[in-house]
Amino acid sequence: MTTLPPLPAIRAFLAACRTGSYTAAADELALTHGAISRQIKVLEDWLGQPLFEKAGQRMQATAHAQAFAREMGEALERIDDAARRYGRGTATAQLRVSAPATFAMRWLLPRLPRFHARHPGSHVQVTTATTQQMTLAGSFDLTIRRSAPPAAHYSALPFFEEWHTLLAAPSLLARQPLDTLDQLQNHLLLETETRPGHWQQWLTAAGFTGRERMHSQRFDHFYVTLFAMIDGLGVGIGPLPTLSLDVDTGRLHAPFPDLRTASRTYYALTPNSVQKTVLHRQFEAWLLEQKT
Repeated sequence: MTTLPPLPAIRAFLAACRTGSYTAAADELALTHGAISRQIKVLEDWLGQPLFEKAGQRMQATAHAQAFAREMGEALERIDDAARRYGRGTATAQLRVSAPATFAMRWLLPRLPRFHARHPGSHVQVTTATTQQMTLAGSFDLTIRRSAPPAAHYSALPFFEEWHTLLAAPSLLARQPLDTLDQLQNHLLLETETRPGHWQQWLTAAGFTGRERMHSQRFDHFYVTLFAMIDGLGVGIGPLPTLSLDVDTGRLHAPFPDLRTASRTYYALTPNSVQKTVLHRQFEAWLLEQKT
């Protein structure tokens, strides 16, 4: 424990970074300006380098200090989360879930009210990760991913099979029919930079050739592509049953539902360092029930 910086100094430092001044930090922590200054000096001595520099009449955090503050703030948040989850009382009725952005927005979040109705008083906090953030970093109790990591670090519960097929807005298909694969030549293909190869995989599964003669438009993230599909800009390749609510409500239609790519499995992953609470196990059981 002697290798840890003093907590009072960290609190003063974070308050000064957050508020932008020693005076505001002193007001926030009910301390004097001098006390804030002394605590920050203690931390600077401990680190062996300055954290603030003069900027006119005030002290300003250095770039090094701002980066340090971000990491220390995240660390204290994790400590606070752990204390709440493993403490007594209702604080344990919270589960932090990380999930891919599209899966969370189009599948998980619309269904969460069903879980809360079954387990009143529970709280599931969902954070999202984009394709570029699929590493297992961050603070969570359970994360949902399309692959299982080594068992030495996580327990993996497979619960969901996803495949891709062609999807389009009914309004677009009313203007430009798509009853046969040959009619694809009349449509704009919507692609996503973060999901390369999805069109080629589907076209290969469909046995379709002639892609080089077709027009396409590419977007940076799939949720942008998704709304372009819903708005009828063109046709795209999308995941099912992840987007099943969009199909069921008529926002999207699958012209060739039997032409699909190979399925992939979603897993509910729990770090081996996390002790599963009753809520955690209830959520896992609920996921297993959600077939579509």
